[in-house]
Amino acid sequence: MTTTASPLHEPVLAWFETHARSLPWRDDPAPWRVMVSEFMLQQTPVARVRPVFEAWMERWPTPADLAAEPVGEAVRAWGRLGYPRRAQRLHGAAVAIVERHGGEVPPAYEDLIALPGVGDYTGSAIASFAFGARHVVLDTNVRRVFARAVGGRQYPDRSVTAAERQRAATLLPRHDAARWAAATMELGAIVCTASSPACGQCPIDDQCRWRALGCPEHDGPPRKGQAWAGTDRQVRGKLLAVLRASVEPVPKADLDRVWGDADQRERCLDSLIDDALVTPLPDGTFRL
Repeated sequence: MTTTASPLHEPVLAWFETHARSLPWRDDPAPWRVMVSEFMLQQTPVARVRPVFEAWMERWPTPADLAAEPVGEAVRAWGRLGYPRRAQRLHGAAVAIVERHGGEVPPAYEDLIALPGVGDYTGSAIASFAFGARHVVLDTNVRRVFARAVGGRQYPDRSVTAAERQRAATLLPRHDAARWAAATMELGAIVCTASSPACGQCPIDDQCRWRALGCPEHDGPPRKGQAWAGTDRQVRGKLLAVLRASVEPVPKADLDRVWGDADQRERCLDSLIDDALVTPLPDGTFRL
């Protein structure tokens, strides 16, 4: 990994020192707390994550605490964060941590990505934010900052490219790499936002190539928001909401009432069963 000192480093790190938000997983970056936060923050904003995270950590302050409970309890506690398979995978990761690592989140990237639900991004983020390791951490916010400041483009490509990863690696400082990762992530989250960037508040406004080019509009494929109303995701969410609300097994009739389209409802229920998020019982009822 070839690294050169960048004029972006000092202003971004200085800005972060003053403007970093107080976040529970940042104020106390114990490895398990960081890991839980990274699972929860995938495609979910901080405001929605914070209360669920705090309740989760109070109930399950260690991987062993979570591993000792049924996976259905993890899905129930996930609430309305969305993408409930994340809860299932986090529970699986907790079990693996207990079985393979004595109940302690491992510091090595290779061990982290061997855990259920931990890919390159999550493994890099945990290694960086919990252990101070030097890794490229490319979330949506960081990618947008680099696309604009260095690439001169309003938005990055839909998927991470080899060139984009190489650019991020080149920008990674030899020292303070973990703080750089957090700082660029924060800059994208609160200043260099997707729809309303506050360029006047940006510490690298005078170095931003996108600004220098006159802020050209995105010229790639249309950026469409994810549909929700009427989708299988919405139906799955409604079914899970009924199951989360009951500590007792739920009769099929209660599930049938959540959605009028029987074919779609049954397809979604079957998919939840296939994903092991819902368990059908011999008496015809269902539970998490």
